Amino acid sequence: MSDHYRTLAAPAELRHKIERSEFLGIAFPVTSEEKFFAELERIQKRFYDATHHCWAFRLFADSRARSSDAGEPSGTAGKPILAAIKGADLFDVAVVVVRWYGGIKLGTGGLSRAYRETAAETLRNATPRDRYVYERVHVIVPFDALGNVYRLVSPPDVVLVEEKYGDQNVFSFDVRTSRVPAFMARLSELRLTPQ
Repeated sequence: MSDHYRTLAAPAELRHKIERSEFLGIAFPVTSEEKFFAELERIQKRFYDATHHCWAFRLFADSRARSSDAGEPSGTAGKPILAAIKGADLFDVAVVVVRWYGGIKLGTGGLSRAYRETAAETLRNATPRDRYVYERVHVIVPFDALGNVYRLVSPPDVVLVEEKYGDQNVFSFDVRTSRVPAFMARLSELRLTPQ
């Protein structure tokens, strides 16, 4: 599995009208189903007068993706929203599209397009953020090796997160999982000991 993916830096919203129906796309970062459903509940309370609250989310950790048509004809809302998330190649992201029915039926093709385009446009307006999966590595660092250890820092691949000085100096690094073998080899070259 990759140790790098893209998510959203912050929530984003987009509102527009299609054939007198009003659509509001709300995209936001999310890291678990529980957090998603809590946010969905807030959105449903905030827009209690809407006809539908259709949604999809995609998580990185377990590659889980779910969607719901929320009362729209089967396959016309949730799947198109999820397709927009996948098309943007984002993870740990949810999109809720809120619809206020305007009196004109869009048909299944029109509905699918409306939900997909609303989700895709909302995601295009959002700011993406790179995320990395790290492994924490603790290293015992003698005083005479302090200069060498600082040269190991190379964000975003190797990030120094903590320094503890005492009988033993222990430095803690977050290392991208794909870079751990190379990092350990470099420690060995420098005669530094992982804890």
